[in-house]
Amino acid sequence: MQSYNFTSNLKPSLFFLNFGHFIIIYLFKQMIDSKHFNEIFEKSISDYHIKNDINQEIINPYENDTLDFLLYKKNWIDTVQWHLEDIIREPNINAEKALEIKRKIDISNQNRTDLVEIIDDWFFNEFENAKPKTDAFIATETPAWAIDRLSILNLKIYHMKEEAERQDAEEEHLKKCSFKLKVLLQQRKDLSLAINRLFDNIKNGYAIIKTYKQMKMYNDPNLNPVLRASFKK
Repeated sequence: MQSYNFTSNLKPSLFFLNFGHFIIIYLFKQMIDSKHFNEIFEKSISDYHIKNDINQEIINPYENDTLDFLLYKKNWIDTVQWHLEDIIREPNINAEKALEIKRKIDISNQNRTDLVEIIDDWFFNEFENAKPKTDAFIATETPAWAIDRLSILNLKIYHMKEEAERQDAEEEHLKKCSFKLKVLLQQRKDLSLAINRLFDNIKNGYAIIKTYKQMKMYNDPNLNPVLRASFKK
């Protein structure tokens, strides 16, 4: 087996300086790698389902305002909303309860959009020194909106796996869900690869990172005529 002597041509202080630089680069790569994102999403989903309660308080295990913190919070919002969407589809839900859930979904959608834009700002700052080449392309979506799809995909995988392993389901149901689970897993693999390639293209100047705010109007009383009229009453 080949061995390597990292210190043979380095003074001790220089060795530790280079080693520290290597660790920083390694951690940076880990931080913006889709595999790492998926691990955070899986943890968030698993943590939520310990209590499985839409009203439970989020306990974010990551350092405040780091990318990991933002991604965990993002997926938690998605997970709560997933279950709100289940509840509102209850055929016998009463009108008052339905309206309450609908309001929560509206708030959740706005929080989700706001957080995606914060995550995009994080990437914009992270890649601010990247120099686009003259023939650089503009991707169809920003990094954070691509990661948004990855977050939702992890939720689909979790719940499809539940269906594929249900003890009270018929064989045909299990078979169909198992097939769908395989497709979802492949989709996650492909999307993760595409996101990593987007990062590489941005870093190497082949893609331009731009952030566009969603400009949502329905929650803004200055832009939604119905809300505007209600505030004037």
